[in-house]
Amino acid sequence: MTYEIIATLGPASSRSELWREMIAAGVTAFRLNSSHLSTPAVVEWVERLRAFYDQTGRALPVVIDLQGSKWRLGEIEARELAAGQQVRLIRAQSSQRVDVLPVPHADFFTAAPDSSREIRLNDAKVLLEVETIQPDAIQARVVQGGPIAARKGITYAASEFRSEGMNEKDCAILHDTRQYPFVRYAISYVKNAAEMAAYRKRIGATIYLVAKLERGLAVREAEAIAAEADELWLCRGDLGAELGLAEMAKTAHHFSTRVRDLPIPVMLAGQVLEHMNGQPTPTRSEVCCLYDALARGYQGFVLSDEAAVGQFPVESCRMAALFEAELF
Repeated sequence: MTYEIIATLGPASSRSELWREMIAAGVTAFRLNSSHLSTPAVVEWVERLRAFYDQTGRALPVVIDLQGSKWRLGEIEARELAAGQQVRLIRAQSSQRVDVLPVPHADFFTAAPDSSREIRLNDAKVLLEVETIQPDAIQARVVQGGPIAARKGITYAASEFRSEGMNEKDCAILHDTRQYPFVRYAISYVKNAAEMAAYRKRIGATIYLVAKLERGLAVREAEAIAAEADELWLCRGDLGAELGLAEMAKTAHHFSTRVRDLPIPVMLAGQVLEHMNGQPTPTRSEVCCLYDALARGYQGFVLSDEAAVGQFPVESCRMAALFEAELF
């Protein structure tokens, strides 16, 4: 079995010296989350990696996340929301007001009347209750407080409406990076097999595409989605925000029983080694989950905050590769 460790690059892992250490620790591919980068910044990262590969003589894949139909907050200052606080969500790219959250997606507001009254932000770390709805604005109360920052994910607890497809920024990133032979793309928030087939047709048959499974229907249609993708990621962070913790756990469990039967590689993502954001070692629970995932047929892991913004990016990669010598 091929053992893959895909490490997200960010402020904590921006130096080429660290890239060498991460590769030595077991990393087999890098990831760029374009939701937190401008299009020119994505190209700059790719160019830096290309120069690094030219020096080392070895080019690892670089997976660029495309936002797809995922909803995210606009530009705001990072802050904490407190339970009981009133906030107003508006259709805008940015806001400097502490009581306003900009959401630059028209379909988010279109979906509001037919969606649940609960809004989940930042992987459901923050929960809002909808009070009033207007065409381009929602008044809400904070039910569960927590941290928020620019471009963090936002969704309804239940909603069937969403405009599917690549946005303008996705198209620009694709146009500016597809000429690099080591670049791959991960499609966020794939709804179903039909949507993945549309992405495949638009992007092309020869481009390596990852389908991120972050919605219940996508998990259920994993076999059909696999026919249009080169790799699948089970992304438990956004899946938990979509389904709630209990249903996410059930869905992930049942999906894991099918992993070995899927015809393409499947990776596990979402708080894989979350404890290592601030600690040099994982919890026993995290280590057990690593082993169990590999035993079930997952071919590796995607590290997000652990490698991008955590205090111990190299150590996280080394821990993710702990069972590299095992035969599963």
